[in-house]
Amino acid sequence: MTKQNKRDLCKILAAAVLFVLGSVVNGGEYVRFGLFFAAFLMAGGDVLLNAVQNIRYGQIFDEQFLMTVATIGAFCIGEYPEGAAVMLFFQVGELFQSYAVNKSRKSISDLMDIRPDFANVEKDGEIKKTDPYDVKIGDIIVINPGERVPLDGVIINGESSLDTSALTGESVPRDVETGSEILSGCININGVIRARVTKEYGESTVNRILDLVENASNKKSKSEKFITRFARWYTPAVCGVALALAVVPSLITGDWSVWIYRALSFLVVSCPCALVISVPLSFFGGLGGASRQGVLIKGSNWLEVLGKVDTVVFDKTGTLTEGKFKVVETNGDESICTLAALAETASSHPVAQCIKEYTKGADTSRVSDIKEQAGFGVQCKIDGRTVLVGSTKLMEQNGVLVPMNSTHGTVVHIAQDGEYLGNMIIADTLKKDSAAAVKKLKSMGVKHTVMLTGDVQATGEKIGAEVGVDMVICDLLPHEKVQQLEKILDAKGKNSKVCYVGDGINDAPVLARADVGIAMGALGSDAAIEAADVVIMNDEIGKIATAVNISKKTLCIVKQNIVFAIGVKLFVLLLVALGHASMWSAVFADVGVAVIAILNAIRALDTKNM
Repeated sequence: MTKQNKRDLCKILAAAVLFVLGSVVNGGEYVRFGLFFAAFLMAGGDVLLNAVQNIRYGQIFDEQFLMTVATIGAFCIGEYPEGAAVMLFFQVGELFQSYAVNKSRKSISDLMDIRPDFANVEKDGEIKKTDPYDVKIGDIIVINPGERVPLDGVIINGESSLDTSALTGESVPRDVETGSEILSGCININGVIRARVTKEYGESTVNRILDLVENASNKKSKSEKFITRFARWYTPAVCGVALALAVVPSLITGDWSVWIYRALSFLVVSCPCALVISVPLSFFGGLGGASRQGVLIKGSNWLEVLGKVDTVVFDKTGTLTEGKFKVVETNGDESICTLAALAETASSHPVAQCIKEYTKGADTSRVSDIKEQAGFGVQCKIDGRTVLVGSTKLMEQNGVLVPMNSTHGTVVHIAQDGEYLGNMIIADTLKKDSAAAVKKLKSMGVKHTVMLTGDVQATGEKIGAEVGVDMVICDLLPHEKVQQLEKILDAKGKNSKVCYVGDGINDAPVLARADVGIAMGALGSDAAIEAADVVIMNDEIGKIATAVNISKKTLCIVKQNIVFAIGVKLFVLLLVALGHASMWSAVFADVGVAVIAILNAIRALDTKNM
């Protein structure tokens, strides 16, 4: 409980003591009025001041205005206990709200603690503590045991274990050594490591994640926007109805005190606290609960869409598969391995990395004029001769005849000066939890699953069958993935929500085009954090089902609160108007309903078993 919560609790307890004294002390009307009015001021002084200030700024019709009018009116007609009780229980509801918000914020604030305080910069043999903002690319930093990694970099000396739980939700430490990439926000557990900075702080993983979290609350869901609009029109409407309830029957019956009492009770019941508080709080709890699971959702609008997804489209490489290729077969003489390695010298594609790993030590000075074509391959000059390394499409584009091949793997063809030399077969491995993740999504209501890949038909269909997706579309270039997603979106219609899941490196356009884009294993990927609406902080594809489950649970809680709050209020409003409910019933319909809705909203934080 925060210091402010403790102060509010003390104020509530003091008001409660005065209220009890007013109820039991028999000292005449003035003493009774004084005790109840003191309890009223103790509990509701802030509400009165805020109501007056809001009126000065033209913001008249809000919940504090309703509370002020209703409670002062109750005192005017001699209903002291009811007037004091309304403010007292209203503050109890506010305390519950504050506690719930603080609890929801805790998981977010835990994530915000990843912000580094300093960086140990090594220069001329000396180490100096420096603000991370002032560290440049190429600087050498030293991370001691127990310290947080301040910037993204590559280890140049040392080995250690890193606690990545704040970023990925994983409790198992990650072992690193010389040559390993490290990400800002992780905690160094044991060894001293020296690293070369690869990104300035503004572009680092930790800063991008913090920006994402800080901006998430600004993106409201449709439900939140509806509640905001609802409260804007609802409050003046009920004020008008309450005024009519006080005046019209009184003019007819002449019984002003009865109808004013009913109108005041009507105002208390009509306060939209439960809706205005619990709906945003539910979404906030959902966002906080997701972050605990290593799932960053950029706003409650995306949380809402995610809960309505009925079609999931997957990228293959790095999403359903490990994205770790290896050469499993070569067809041709020994020279093709060297030629392929030289041609792929400048490429960062996973297949290229695999080929370079397979043929280490090639003399890169022999290669020049490298031209890489996305989705096709590489063309270059090696010892002055034109070499092509890539797909069948690249060979056909350059008039090279390619023999038929039925292998289940990625085929990298090699040609020199227009002559076909042979090929290398590259295989990727399926993630161990891919099939289980797809099956779980289907059990949660996802009706259709699709896999998009640039692989040949045989390879794509084999992977698709192993995973259990409903449809596989192969031989796609990056821009063709967008076209295929457009076709899926058009076929599904506006009432369907399509999610695209990619590795966040080559899939930025598709991630941005889908109703909701999820980037898998996206730590350190600029494209992922920029384009995706949801970022899975580690490489677990099962987290997609977790995110969908959290979204569905949050939406369920939101609907429960809306139906419960509106239902109870309408029922009690009717009873009040007919004279069958007192202001005590009105207090329950306002504060009681708000407290129940808030407690229900807190459930969105519980994501342990998802």
